[in-house]
Formats: sequence, structure tokens, C-alpha cells
Amino acid sequence: MNSAMPTLGSTESESQTISINGQRLLDDPLLNKSTAFPEDERRELGLLGLLPLHTSTIEEQLGRVYENYQRKDSDIERYIFLTALQDRNEILFYRLLQEHVTEMMPIIYTPTVGEGCRQYSHVFRRPRGLYISYPYRDEILSLLDNAPAQNAEVIVVTDGERILGLGDLGVGGMGIPVGKLALYTLCAGIHPAKTLPILLDVGTDNRELLNDPLYLGWRNERVRGKDYDDFIEDFVAAIKQKFPRVLLQWEDFSKHNAPRILGRYRDRLCTFNDDIQGTGAVTVAGLLAATKLTHRKLSEQRIVILGAGSSAIGISDQIVAAMMADGTPELEAHGRLWLVDSQGLVHTGRTKVEPFKQKFAQPIEGTLHWKLDDPSQFTFGDVVRNVQPTILIGTSAQPGAFTEKIVREMAKHVERPVIFPLSNPTSKCEAVPSDLLDWTEGRAVIATGSPFPAVVYDGRVIRIGQCNNSFIFPGVGLGVIASGARRVTNAMFVAAARVLSEFAPVLHDPEAPLYPPLEQVRDISFRVALEVAREAQRAGLAEVDLDKLEQTVSQKMWKPHYNPLRPLRRAAP
Repeated sequence: MNSAMPTLGSTESESQTISINGQRLLDDPLLNKSTAFPEDERRELGLLGLLPLHTSTIEEQLGRVYENYQRKDSDIERYIFLTALQDRNEILFYRLLQEHVTEMMPIIYTPTVGEGCRQYSHVFRRPRGLYISYPYRDEILSLLDNAPAQNAEVIVVTDGERILGLGDLGVGGMGIPVGKLALYTLCAGIHPAKTLPILLDVGTDNRELLNDPLYLGWRNERVRGKDYDDFIEDFVAAIKQKFPRVLLQWEDFSKHNAPRILGRYRDRLCTFNDDIQGTGAVTVAGLLAATKLTHRKLSEQRIVILGAGSSAIGISDQIVAAMMADGTPELEAHGRLWLVDSQGLVHTGRTKVEPFKQKFAQPIEGTLHWKLDDPSQFTFGDVVRNVQPTILIGTSAQPGAFTEKIVREMAKHVERPVIFPLSNPTSKCEAVPSDLLDWTEGRAVIATGSPFPAVVYDGRVIRIGQCNNSFIFPGVGLGVIASGARRVTNAMFVAAARVLSEFAPVLHDPEAPLYPPLEQVRDISFRVALEVAREAQRAGLAEVDLDKLEQTVSQKMWKPHYNPLRPLRRAAP
């Protein structure tokens, strides 16, 4: 083991032996304690005179950094502040996040991370992770040899083409893998030394970035077609050679590439796509909770989804899987879903439907009796009016797409309309909760993709649950790593969704939200990890000692605290 690497699973009473000292130690974010170094360590590790005299407790440090955090005037300034803290002292960074998780998770990830990605080349301070640029396509294995985490257990990779709902941000997309991996650590205790963010820089079609003199990425239009596929293949081959047991998560690839890449490699790697499978599972968890509130099974719902990209397909896949797990035939489950894209309803009569959408195309014969505003197309309004959905989900990144007319039409036909405007960031949300409650006379059951404050309606304080992937993917990752699973399956995500649905506050209070508070996320991740590990065992993808499973998972959950440090004593020649 590298003597400078923090001990995994260590307790506060254990000491670490390290091989660096002095200024190099203060510059190492995984080992640096800053003013918390006690005097004996300062003497032994060459730190005397490099720090102010007073030895701080971690509680004093937390008070100082939180005071400075509160002085920031905008969310992007808070994002930059937290990024800088992560770069100089990761233990303090994660302790601060743990103590203020609800306040700070929207800063380190959705929605503020979107602005951080947009301004990436202008707010850049220090590199983190690995940048694999297309001009170095013949040297990928050598680049992986330079990776800061040589024993990585989790990799999150993006090509920056579809960052949240903001589109192609090129090299700025690196903020997404960095943020996702911070959530793996915060929510599930994956040790930060075992995480590796990767940006595949294949150019950008964003003219604003290409014309920006400060842009840090490869100034070239995006590589596409066979050249792109060959680059991804070379990347996967190098990963398999360098990190044969790693969990690889694909993140924020375009709707044209994400399903293809997942389909191509899901049986060759331990891999998944959070935009597809994670989003699907966390949505299904909310829907399962909502069905208990409305007293109708998921298989009895009529579900309309606005947007038919990778997130919508992932949600649809997980809904079908959940229905089938309860005994619904696959064809019948598919018949409960109506997807609407920019061309209208996805149906079998359309001449051009992307391959990944085709399995959810509704039979055109079922629409022959519909009343249409324009006989030449099936608009979103037509679908809502004729299907009379009980559940409405938005993944379109079209702000305001759930209009008053649409919502009122839906609410005419269902007592408790379930409405999930899920697009991120907040600026892309299909509707705001206060409007949805006004338009449904307070009857709507709502969850959103971004955090929203509680709404006061008719004297009631209605809290809005956030359909946050952080409730799912960190626990899935923890379960895969702890069990040693060789592959990731959809059944693991269905199991995760069922666990999360059991934590729904609405099950105990009809006025409560569909999703639990973020303060419970580590407990949820632990429970999710147990079920994922058990599913891996059932599927023959891991050999798990079920009697010791809770202990195994618990030992993988790192806690941010300072360990005593001692210098490496080299033997005399």
C-alpha cells in the first residue's frame, strides 16, 4: 500500500504511517489537517513554524469554514469555496457536508454544479481527476498510469455532451464526475482515495466555448461516428486492463450515445448509467410511495412522460421492471406508458423513431378514436386529453412545459394527480410546485428533480420531495463494491427503489413528502447496499457471506475524521 494513502476503514484510535512531511504534507488534501495538527505531529512531521501556534479542534475548524461559507453572496461563490476546501482538506470538506447536507448538497451538485460546469474554464483553480483527450487516443493506457487514484474502486466518466439540461459544455463537464464522486463519499462512505473522475474530451460543438479564449478543452468540433465509437472502445479496453474490477459509471452522455454505450458494455464491464438506471430507480421509488397514497397499484396507472431521452427511457425501463416484478405481463406494462418527444407521441405509425425509443412506441391503432387539435400529429396536449393520465413525468428540460391548461386537464380526471417535473437544473423544470398546487386545488402529489421550498396552500404547509439520484446510486455502488459483484443489473435498481420507497415520509403522514430528508441518506445507502449485495448473490454475480454482510458493508463506509499520523521510519543501511 502507498504509505501516503489514508488507511481505509480506520478508526479514530488508529494511527497512519506516512512518507511525506513538511509543506508536501500540507499540500496533500487527503492527509492535511491544517491547524488541527497537534504539537507532537508538528515536530515529527516537519511542520513547526508552518502553522499558527494554536492547535484547533475539528469543531473549531468547522465553525471557521462555515462562517466563511455564509459570507459568500451567491451559490456559484459557495460552490467555488467548497471546491477549494475539497482541494486542500478533504476530511474537513466531508465533515462540513455531513453537518449541513440539506443546505450544501444543492451547492456541490444539482442545481449549482450546472453553473460551475458552465463557467468551468473561468473559475478553474486546480485539476482533479483525469482528462483523456482525443489527440491522445493512442496513449490512453499511459494516461491511466498517471491517474491520481491507482487503486480506484469507482470511476465516473462523462464526455460533457449533455450536462444536466444545459447541453454540450465540453471540458466543463468534468464538474459532473467530480460532484458525483463527492456524493459517493458523502452519501455512502466510499473512500475518496478510491474514486476517480474522468473527462473524455472529444471536442465540443458549443460555438461559445470554441470562441472563448479561456476555454481549457480541445478546440475542435465533436468527434462522431466510427471515430467516436473506436475511442470509447479503446477507453473501455484500457480500463479493463488497468482497473479490471472497478465500477464504471457513465454520466451525462447524449441521448444518442448513452443507451448505445450502456447496451454495448453492460455485459463486458461492471458498469451502469445513472441518468438511465439511477434516475429510473429513484423515480420508481417515488411512484411506489405515491401509489400507496392513492391506493392504486403501479400497474393500474396511466403514465405520460414528456421527453423521450435517456432519462425517460431509464424511467420507463424501471417502471416496466417494477410492474413485471409484481406479476404484470411485459406487454401490458409497456401499454401503461405514453412517451412524448419533440415530434409528439412516440407511436408505431411514425416513420422515424430512434431505436432506443421503439420499444415504448404505442400502437397507432389505439389512437384512432382520439380527438386531435391537428390530425397530422399527436401533441402533448392531445395525449393528456385522451389518455387522461394519473401520473405525469417531465424529463424534457423545457421550462414551463407543464402549463396550466395541461395540468387542469389532467386534474379533471383524477382525484390525486401525481406530477413529477424532474428536469435539472431548476431553470429547466417543467413547472414549479406552487403553480401545480394552485392548478389542482391542492390535490397534486408532487416530486421535483431540483430542491424546492415548502409551499403554503390553503393554510397547509406542503413539503416538496426531491427525486434525488443521491438516494440510489451511492448505495448501489456501495453494494456492488462490498459484494464484489461482477456486473450491475436492472434488478439491483428495482431492489434499491423498493428500499427507498419504504423510507417515504408520506407513508406515515399524508401531508409529508414522497422522499425522505437528505439527513437520512447514509442510512438509506446502507440499506440499499445490503439489498444490492443480496441481489448480486441471487443472480450468481457475487459470492457473499450473508451472515457477515452488514459488517462487510459497514466496514466499507469511510467516516471523515483525523487519524494520528506518524512518519515512516526507514531502516538504517
